Amino acid sequence: MKNIFINKTKTILLVLVSALLGLFYTKAQNKIAIHPMIFVGYNYQNANFGEVGGRLLFLKKDNIMYRLGASAMLGSPNGKFAVIPKLQGDVLFNFQEDKTLNHSYYGLIGVETTNKYFAPKVGLSFFGILDFTVGYAFQIPNQTVNDKSLKGVNIGVNLNVPLSVYQK
Repeated sequence: MKNIFINKTKTILLVLVSALLGLFYTKAQNKIAIHPMIFVGYNYQNANFGEVGGRLLFLKKDNIMYRLGASAMLGSPNGKFAVIPKLQGDVLFNFQEDKTLNHSYYGLIGVETTNKYFAPKVGLSFFGILDFTVGYAFQIPNQTVNDKSLKGVNIGVNLNVPLSVYQK
């Protein structure tokens, strides 16, 4: 059973890497803009975690955006400090064609994976800067953090800081 989840995790990572390579190829063909971001946030995953990481935002138009990122979750499940690496991918969408506040929020569908769990998620992103997500984590068998299972509902709040505004 453990090998099945490890193989699924490897498959998911392969899909994320393939998507990234596909986006770079598409960028060369269709002039997709890439914006680097750093982010900080809070993640409840059967324990409280702070999160810090980086993301790349890919967009051609502003009605659909793609994000790929890597981060570290920092927390103390069962009273002992732990760091968990995490990979994630999101699609943000808003099909409103106007320039009003109706276009300031995006629906968010994504997936995140660690060496402990795999979790699909949904949420809202305001201006692509403030994200609120909820999902459900499926634990990889026999993988715990300080003897604590991380399966179940997860809730996240992240603040994204685009680095492109600081470039000359």
